[in-house]
Amino acid sequence: MFPIRHENMTTRRWPVVTLALIAINVVVFLFTMSAMDDEAPQLGEVKAHILILAALHPELKMQTESQHLVDGFKQSRPEQWKQAQNPYRDIMDAYDAKIKMTEDASKLQGEMDSLNAQLVKLSKSSIIEQYAFVPANPTAISYLTANFLHGGWMHIIGNMWFLWLAGFVLEDVWGRWLYSVFYLIAGAAALQFYAWSNPGSITPTIGASGAVAALMGAFLVRFPKMKIEMAWLFVFKVYRFKAAAYWLLPMWLLMEIFYGSLLGSSSGVAHWAHVGGFLFGALAALAIQRSGIEQKTNKAIEEKVSWSTDAEIEKANDMMEHGQLTQGVALLTNYVAVKPNSLDAWNLLRQIYFRQSNTKAYLETTIKTCGLRLKAHEVEAAFQDYAEFVDSGGGKMPAATWLELCKGAEEKLDFERALTEYRQLAQAYPAERQALTAQLSAARLCLKRLGRPQDALALYQAAATSPIPHLDWEQHIQSGINEAKAAMSSGNAAAAGAQ
Repeated sequence: MFPIRHENMTTRRWPVVTLALIAINVVVFLFTMSAMDDEAPQLGEVKAHILILAALHPELKMQTESQHLVDGFKQSRPEQWKQAQNPYRDIMDAYDAKIKMTEDASKLQGEMDSLNAQLVKLSKSSIIEQYAFVPANPTAISYLTANFLHGGWMHIIGNMWFLWLAGFVLEDVWGRWLYSVFYLIAGAAALQFYAWSNPGSITPTIGASGAVAALMGAFLVRFPKMKIEMAWLFVFKVYRFKAAAYWLLPMWLLMEIFYGSLLGSSSGVAHWAHVGGFLFGALAALAIQRSGIEQKTNKAIEEKVSWSTDAEIEKANDMMEHGQLTQGVALLTNYVAVKPNSLDAWNLLRQIYFRQSNTKAYLETTIKTCGLRLKAHEVEAAFQDYAEFVDSGGGKMPAATWLELCKGAEEKLDFERALTEYRQLAQAYPAERQALTAQLSAARLCLKRLGRPQDALALYQAAATSPIPHLDWEQHIQSGINEAKAAMSSGNAAAAGAQ
């Protein structure tokens, strides 16, 4: 099961940081994959021989490098170490048999010294040894470099796809510098959390998954209600469904906690790095949101975006001020044809239409500005446009834009306002798919947020009899009906008990 896309796949600016991170990861992978594949067998063999020799002959003197290796193995895998020390265990390989038959202490010590020299030599030229993160012996540089190393194509493709989906929207709302700092710190935090959960582990850890998990945690805090489209591959068939971030991402986190607890350090996946990254990302996003940094950053971004379009927009503004309304409309119409997401251009065009008393065009551009404000998460400004649309005789907002307005009210935790708009939308477009979505959303609000199960039941029952095709929602509707009835019964029982 993997994500395909989510509801907000547009941004105000190019996500250059996210694209740069992906490019760096891919380039590093292409330049290191062959070297890591080549060095792994020889280095692994030397380490295994040191452990075998140390287990069978604990009296031998070890140099620092070998001692760190053995101590880390003892701490992280005590059962395997105990088994390796057993003189009656099965022979592991030819080297193990050779050591068991060697009794000359000087030869054994010479073998240990030779292995240590090989370990030092191979480690100095090893990408993994120099740049991967090892909990038993972390280096300062590895907190950064480990996040840009990957062990295979599936490893990097999975990480980069999740980085793209969660990253570019966070870059858009946080700005490039804040987002960059967050990503780098998140990667280090995830690795440190993994070290705390696996103290003494000598297994190298690589990959961007800890930092990406932090982006997922931040995504949950910042866009809890955003729908994510998932693909489920089952018996050679692909099934698609949509789920809100507020239950899909916590489910993923619980699975990581489960696998981390079940498998521990024996797993080839750093599950606890994912958990640590996710928790760090969620807490950091909450702090960024509550501190007001995000709002200041958004304001700065808007100023930069507006500044980049000043030349033509200022010319159109001058035309409007000098009464050259027709020329201003022509200039701005050409401009938005090239840059359809320019909120400043559409807003100025709306003002010109207002001065021309062109009500139809004014209402159409108001719909456009309202939609663009919603994409930029400017919910209050979008509702202001909506109010002006209604006051100017606009009647009903297009169903798709209206539905986003309702979701915006929910995002701001204004549940009564959201409920009112959901209901009005459902009444205004009785034959549209968005109306059924609004009806179900209103029912959910009544049941989950407002404590009104009776209203929820009525809305779910109305949805069940809706003429709009809803076979894919039938199970959800019936579940809502049952839950509303159960809540009403519970409430009635509580009232009876109180009497």
